[in-house]
Amino acid sequence: MALQGPIPVSFHQVFPHGCYVVGEVEQVKDFDASSKGRTVYAKDKTTGELVWQVAVMDADPTVKAGQKTVAVKILSPVQPVVPAALPGVPFVPVEFDGMTATAYVGQNTGRLAWSIRATAMRPPRSAAPAAKAAAAGKDVAA
Repeated sequence: MALQGPIPVSFHQVFPHGCYVVGEVEQVKDFDASSKGRTVYAKDKTTGELVWQVAVMDADPTVKAGQKTVAVKILSPVQPVVPAALPGVPFVPVEFDGMTATAYVGQNTGRLAWSIRATAMRPPRSAAPAAKAAAAGKDVAA
């Protein structure tokens, strides 16, 4: 099979309506390598980069409430910085570059789930395509 490992995806494929930071950027712990009193931080198996994580809220109005918050893992040698907040907006809009998706079966649910990774976090360059079309009064086919 040709598909092996992470699948490259674009930001707008994962978050067509955009997303907002709702948590702090935290370094991911490697629970298998850590021991009592000694914390080891996760590194990406392919690149060797440190793994960071940030919680984001999907702005898609059709997503169920329990599925709105998603953890995005960022591979970076240094802690990524959340973009500056916009005046009058309660959450910080953000976009990710170098995104990949890896499917796995959730241990607790037995259902298909996705691990989302990126190589960079930045302020949005422009409105999401669906949001642009909605502002223009056009229908967008999914």
